[in-house]
Amino acid sequence: MKSILIIDDEISICEFLKNALQYAGYYVEYTQDPMEGLEKLILSDYAILFLDIQMPDMNGLDLLKKIREKNIDIMVLIITAHGNIENAIAAIKLGAFDLIEKPLDREKILVSIRNALEQQKLLQENREFKKSILASENIIGESKVIKNIIYTIERVAKTESRVLITGENGTGKELVAKAIHRLSSRADKPFVQVNCDAIYSELIDSELFGHESGPFTNTVEKRFGKFELADEGTLFLDEICDMSLHAQSKILRTIEEGVIERVGGNEKIKIDVRILAAAKKDLQYEIQQKNFREDLFHRLNVIPIHVPPLRERREDIPLLIEHFTNEICNKNKFPIKKFSDGAVSKLQSMPWKGNVRELRNIIERIVIMIPSEEIQEEDINELLPQSKSELDEIINKSNTFQEFKEKAEKSFIIKQLEANNWNISKTADILGIQRSHLYNKMKKYGIDKE
Repeated sequence: MKSILIIDDEISICEFLKNALQYAGYYVEYTQDPMEGLEKLILSDYAILFLDIQMPDMNGLDLLKKIREKNIDIMVLIITAHGNIENAIAAIKLGAFDLIEKPLDREKILVSIRNALEQQKLLQENREFKKSILASENIIGESKVIKNIIYTIERVAKTESRVLITGENGTGKELVAKAIHRLSSRADKPFVQVNCDAIYSELIDSELFGHESGPFTNTVEKRFGKFELADEGTLFLDEICDMSLHAQSKILRTIEEGVIERVGGNEKIKIDVRILAAAKKDLQYEIQQKNFREDLFHRLNVIPIHVPPLRERREDIPLLIEHFTNEICNKNKFPIKKFSDGAVSKLQSMPWKGNVRELRNIIERIVIMIPSEEIQEEDINELLPQSKSELDEIINKSNTFQEFKEKAEKSFIIKQLEANNWNISKTADILGIQRSHLYNKMKKYGIDKE
């Protein structure tokens, strides 16, 4: 039964509303004292408040301000004999749902209550939806490196500084970008993401800057690009390392001038966009290889954030397991499952080349396929990806001794680079070779930080 509170100095109004609403199936209380009414709202949970504007001890609008200051979640219906436009505007600005004029009409009141309750339901559903979305986009971890990343996000989010997010595939670079946007002053404006590695180079200009009608075959309509769509908001350039040099130069000019030109047009369009960028490759190496503009790198790299691979923060794996398990169970309406200590240790010991993304997929597979509520180590062994040793694979895939030596050398170099966090100079020193020699080996074998 929905509870309703009435705050009105006229006892006749209070009694009329109480009788009418109780007959309709609502639980009703009233008071003629505004401060007593405020105390009731603080202590009890009401769905609807009927509030008189004109009261001798306190104006209804002043009381409504106090209600909003205390963040009391309630649908407010304003009662007034003075239904002028000023009162209506003031009440709506303070969050009132409806304005009801005296003399009161029972049917209109009941319609207003039904509309208010429906609106309240929609708002609650929207809050729950947003809550579930945000929960799935949280950065999970208690390791020192994750705490440092969260601290940096909180520091830079309120600024307009550009941020360059680096890390391997599946580490969570997109989550970092979304967290920055969510905590920024642009949070209520668009967050527009561009996957630079998924767009053909000949289409990147149109994708980013839009085009006027006519420059392409079968193109008859003007198109807005990602920069215009993100105006006043945030543009996230994901995997910018895979963007052509031509597109890089246009982005650099846009950053410097704050304007864009659509393909096929001459009009300079002013834009206000905060740029966040991400890269899985070592951009310093890409600069040396002439694949990335150094001036653009310095423009983007105002605030660097490196997201480490999962193997470098294994202490976060138990938290991630719990988070993903709860998320998947809730989504599929399963009872919440638990992983035994042995099962957690097994998962912590894995290499996780696909990082957090791979871990989430494995947890989903296990939760769905294992029926028991507590998952043991032996339960999951058959569901984990099985692989031969790397040496076995190299031997099986090599047709000549020379091919075997090259594959083994490539594998060894990659392992040393990974062990040294892709620091070229340090890796070359450990291997006992010149840095230029290591670069040549990497180029020969097509090694890059993916």
